[in-house]
Amino acid sequence: MTERGRGAIARDQSRFAIGPSSLSWNGRELSIDISEVTVPWPLPLRGKVRVVPTALNPVAFTLDAEGRHRWQPIAPCCRVAVDFDHPELHWRGDGYFDLNHGDAPLERDFQSWQWSRAATRTGTVISYDTVARAGADRTIALHVDPDAQLRRIAPLVDTPLRKTLWRVDRSARADAETSVRVASTLEDAPFYARSHLAARIHGEDTAMMHESLSLDRFQMPIVQAMLPFRMPRRAGWRG
Repeated sequence: MTERGRGAIARDQSRFAIGPSSLSWNGRELSIDISEVTVPWPLPLRGKVRVVPTALNPVAFTLDAEGRHRWQPIAPCCRVAVDFDHPELHWRGDGYFDLNHGDAPLERDFQSWQWSRAATRTGTVISYDTVARAGADRTIALHVDPDAQLRRIAPLVDTPLRKTLWRVDRSARADAETSVRVASTLEDAPFYARSHLAARIHGEDTAMMHESLSLDRFQMPIVQAMLPFRMPRRAGWRG
């Protein structure tokens, strides 16, 4: 949100607006209204995303030994409706949303992480592996049923994947002695990748969303110099 100043932001108990775009919560669903201009080509991006959870999860997990970083899978199971006018795009599907928050920059305490989420017949399976700069690495493995009943499970087997075009390391957790395939790489950046995987989870063939983050890469001077070209910054903005 670096391309706009403080005056473009408004927030109350149920709505958060950033310029002409906003998120609002009515107690049952999250509505995301998007009205932006794309870069590098200045084209309109206008539409709405509706996220309807089957239940909400109040449990947050600490990611580091000092308790500076927390992660909460707020809606592990939900339905998503996407309706865009520009470009013309409409679809319905399974979805998820979560929240990371903390008291220190991520790159100070972590080298990297791998995260994945798969929808199965019995609910959502989430794997979250963090590599710490100091202290122990951490693995969180969860099964969440459609009513948001959450339980820890034994971690699945970690399987190396091919690196991205930017040479970011990737790995994902799935059943033992099964293969994990990169169906497509949806976002490929110098320090981050979001991928669509095909894997077997608890005996079921599933589609998996996967995220790889290299915070060693993120804090490299050359990557920091590239960020304003990907995320425009308003004059006078300070991180």
